[in-house]
Amino acid sequence: MKNSWVFLLLMLTISASCNGHPGQIEKSKDTSLSPVLQDSATNRAIRNYTNFCASCHFDDLSWFTKRDWKYGKSEEDIYASIKTGYPDFGMPSYKNAISEQESRDLAKYIHIKLDLGKGENGIKDQNTSSIKTEKLNLRLDTVITGLKVPWGMAFLPDGDILVNEREGKMIRFRNGQKIAEIKGLPEIHAVGQGGLLDIRLHPDYKNNGWIYFAYTATSTNISNGWNTALMRAKLKDNTLVEKQLLFKALPDSKMGHHVGCKITFDGNGHVFFGVGDRGKQQNAQDLSNDCGKIHRLNEDGTIPTDNPFVGQKDARQSIWSYGHRNPQGLVYNLSTGKLWESEHGPKGGDELNLIQPGKNYGWPVITFGINYDGTIITKDTAKVGMDQPVTYWVPSIAPCGTTFVEGTKYKGWEGNVLLGSLRFRYLVRCEMTGNTVTHKEVLLPDIGRVRNVEMGPDGFIYVAVESPGMIFKLIPVN
Repeated sequence: MKNSWVFLLLMLTISASCNGHPGQIEKSKDTSLSPVLQDSATNRAIRNYTNFCASCHFDDLSWFTKRDWKYGKSEEDIYASIKTGYPDFGMPSYKNAISEQESRDLAKYIHIKLDLGKGENGIKDQNTSSIKTEKLNLRLDTVITGLKVPWGMAFLPDGDILVNEREGKMIRFRNGQKIAEIKGLPEIHAVGQGGLLDIRLHPDYKNNGWIYFAYTATSTNISNGWNTALMRAKLKDNTLVEKQLLFKALPDSKMGHHVGCKITFDGNGHVFFGVGDRGKQQNAQDLSNDCGKIHRLNEDGTIPTDNPFVGQKDARQSIWSYGHRNPQGLVYNLSTGKLWESEHGPKGGDELNLIQPGKNYGWPVITFGINYDGTIITKDTAKVGMDQPVTYWVPSIAPCGTTFVEGTKYKGWEGNVLLGSLRFRYLVRCEMTGNTVTHKEVLLPDIGRVRNVEMGPDGFIYVAVESPGMIFKLIPVN
């Protein structure tokens, strides 16, 4: 009976709105319905969908069955899309059109209507005691549960783990239990893809106590503008002290996406991090701004004198490489002395890149991807003076987090690259011969949207996922 009422209401609302402009809110004209049903959250969600969504996504929501869900399909992801939008492929923000609660109700309606919750519990509902891969058998141990979007994780010398939640919380865990929420964070603009991002301990943390973390900071000169920032601080009594802002990307933007930002060290006094193009493609080729670049600083935030564009007029001195769309993985391989980056392409064209100083990686002049609406960005996939990816993915996997397998615990995986897939909810293992990917294997299918993968100081691989937010440890077994 309840479903019949909802179906009737949907039909009445759609019929009523067909005579009006899709951008105008039409009130349900069926006054015979009870006041409770007229004012219900479901009724409001259906009405808002009809007025704001149906003209592009169709009355029966069938357009969603064709989308890539590049930015996630959890209820929280859909809510973020409604609130902040993704202007780079035509999705506007509705934060000024409907209320916060209506946005959440609409996200819930879409999520339930499309049955997107099916399988969201992921691999935790499967047999995790015996996972077969091509070269290893694994056991998957659950380390931390109850998270939302665990963007970064860092392992303290005492065995505790610091986890950065994108919503703007840094949490300390001990033996899987939350023991403190870290105080003293700077103001964080947690909207869209922005928020509290990666976290790294200085290589000599035991002696100097420096913690580096990335976040999105509000602009001081553009209303509602913001961009990626890098800060370092020390931890005292679960509070950040001696905070130093090392970098703030410019120009600021109101767009809610393509912010980067993973952090890595080379062990020689330098810190690297990536900033996305902020949804403005031309930024990536413009050396006079920070967006669409990999940056290199001295550990204290000063500019290294041997950076490739030092002394070049109208070039940002921190730039290490450019032509990047949205770096979502960054790792310096201490064994080989090489810097690697994984990057979100558009629709297709996700990349794994070997990053070299001063090189141009091509976006948007060359790409293996296309626009989300199917139109062509460029016909070129290669061009003189622009570096090619080591490997790429079509369709997009939405890579996030990148690490090299180190140590001796994972026999046959030594020197392999691991990276997560947000879109397909699995881990990817790339076998390497020198700088060439010779084989790829999909691991842990349906584990969840993989946000990060790290080698822990104990020599084990840790995987952070969202939808639901959890951290796992991969244990080799005989």
